[in-house]
Amino acid sequence: MRQLVEDKTLSTRVIILRHGQSSYNSQGRIQGRSDLSVLTDRGIEDARLTGVAFQGLNFDKVYCSPLQRAHQTAATVLAGLQQQDRLQTDDRLLEIDLPLWETLFNQEVREKYAQQYQAWKECPHELKMLLPQADGSQQEFFPVLSLYAQATTFWQGIIPQHQGQTILIVAHNGINRALISTALRIPAHLYHSIQQSNCGITILNFSGGWGEKVQLESLNQTSHLGQSLPTFRPPNCGPRFLLVRHGETDWNRAGKFQGQIDVPLNDNGRSQAILAAEFLKTTQIDFAFTSPMLRPKETAQIILKNRWRSLSERESGLTLNEDADLREIGHGLWEGKFEAEIKAEYPGELERWQRHPESVQMPEGENLQNVWTRATAAWQRILTQVGDRPQTGIIVAHDATNKVLLCHLLGLGLADIWKIKQGNGAVTVIDYPDGIEGQPVIQALNLTSHLSGGDIFDRTVAGAL
Repeated sequence: MRQLVEDKTLSTRVIILRHGQSSYNSQGRIQGRSDLSVLTDRGIEDARLTGVAFQGLNFDKVYCSPLQRAHQTAATVLAGLQQQDRLQTDDRLLEIDLPLWETLFNQEVREKYAQQYQAWKECPHELKMLLPQADGSQQEFFPVLSLYAQATTFWQGIIPQHQGQTILIVAHNGINRALISTALRIPAHLYHSIQQSNCGITILNFSGGWGEKVQLESLNQTSHLGQSLPTFRPPNCGPRFLLVRHGETDWNRAGKFQGQIDVPLNDNGRSQAILAAEFLKTTQIDFAFTSPMLRPKETAQIILKNRWRSLSERESGLTLNEDADLREIGHGLWEGKFEAEIKAEYPGELERWQRHPESVQMPEGENLQNVWTRATAAWQRILTQVGDRPQTGIIVAHDATNKVLLCHLLGLGLADIWKIKQGNGAVTVIDYPDGIEGQPVIQALNLTSHLSGGDIFDRTVAGAL
């Protein structure tokens, strides 16, 4: 296991961890704020493995939910790090409050509260429970909206306290989703659009105080548990897409703007593609799409190489399809230039691109709306072609293209592309559990541990977009 080295270039690093598997998880019961559920043997072992993944990492503070399944996870993780003294419980990390459903089996809830359960699945922000009061009246309660308010209050309280520090949060599926969503400004109606697996690791980087820039470095890493990709839930229902960014190029490493200049992979980029292929070797791949540019196309070909080794594309039934609308943003006259050159030749424009990317028209190139329009059209064509069958495939594209697509899927806008990180050779997992007409779920984002010997942080070069 590679020792972790902290990067303090961003002001506050927050690592979010869901508790290990609990007895209610294994039984298929609704937990909520009930404290009857405890870790299973698997949950304890996964917490221990998470502690191993954190070796070499110093936490300035660890916050956890007071519920025993979260507290036991935190204590197990920290025992291997000898940092138990950093642990503090916080009621603002309690799980979503579902008082009418707690301790019931999922099937019981679906049958007994059918209308509410449908609202929970389709429009969670509108889920309403009528709670009996002492005087015989009933009070309206909106669990998801209350959870988002709780998460916001937590952030407002802790972010100012930990500037320049690294903190760990150990909590639950629901509150973790709300923490991530409120940090990124993902709307509450998309509460189910991101997933948190038991002992899944998510990393957020805050550039300053609450309300300032924030970056989702990765979402729901599970490879430290021996599970490359999070489990597809529910199984055998709808397609899974593995969105991959191409491997490194010499221009990435040098920090040059590439855009639509067709720069090939360098040796490290090819190595990254080989590692991505190894990472995905046990994953069935049923379809494949790529930008036609050299760097993503070669990345895709390397990932698929062993699958074609004994059979031709025609015989294997696995064809690499090219879609020109997946190509990188056209930087126009910026292409081939370093940041310093752009600053000198186009005063103020690079700073505007970094602060307000949605407002920039590249000289003789594109703007983000152009990329959004063509990339989302390509995504829709791919969805239509793949259909609702339970299959898995890869889409290999570029930094800006991937970021625009993910903003589209998460209800974010053009101004939000810097909130999403996409490392060279990184894998993002997108499921359509209810079919292509249903809400997509980002199961994991920017997985890069396969590129760095198990390191939980993205160590790929920043490069220029």
